[in-house]
Amino acid sequence: MKRLLITGFAPFGGDRINPSWQAVQALPETVGGWELCKRELPVTFRGAPEALFAAVEEAEPDAVLMVGLAASRGMVTPERQGVNEMAARIPDNAGNQPQNEPVVPGGPEILFSTLPVEDMTEAIQAADVSARLSDSAGRFVCNALLYAALYRLEQADDPVPAAFIHVPATPELGEGKDWPTLTLDEIVTALTAAIKAI
Repeated sequence: MKRLLITGFAPFGGDRINPSWQAVQALPETVGGWELCKRELPVTFRGAPEALFAAVEEAEPDAVLMVGLAASRGMVTPERQGVNEMAARIPDNAGNQPQNEPVVPGGPEILFSTLPVEDMTEAIQAADVSARLSDSAGRFVCNALLYAALYRLEQADDPVPAAFIHVPATPELGEGKDWPTLTLDEIVTALTAAIKAI
């Protein structure tokens, strides 16, 4: 059985929960021939990649799937690419708010996901959950993590394919806010379908 490192994020921006990690936690231990290795990452520009790479060294996965929250989106959005730029709308959980700084100095402007994100998007749609392929992972920690992961994992002697999926807020997180939402069960269904499509 192949091993998938799948990550979600800790709460940030004053919220008590983060649906990305809630959904990862709710996944079964195996999905479609993949053994899942689950990790929660900090919402910090430096700490998230450090924690991811430590988990990669520990778990020695065959693939990496990162999951994050995009509260303004009403559907699940696998990301086609990461961009070599940090431009934070709000500070991360360590108080850092970089503006127009590269994720990797001297790195390419764009790096493309190395898992089949088109197939993953179609599989989520086939599972009756709203989804579309996204060309922008933002410029916050999610994008920085995706870019850093693609850059480093492709440099390895034995490259590990990776991708990132953004999920919407849940009704619990979106209560009192004008956010589109999906239920936690719908997000879990989406992630399960995406994993099976890898």
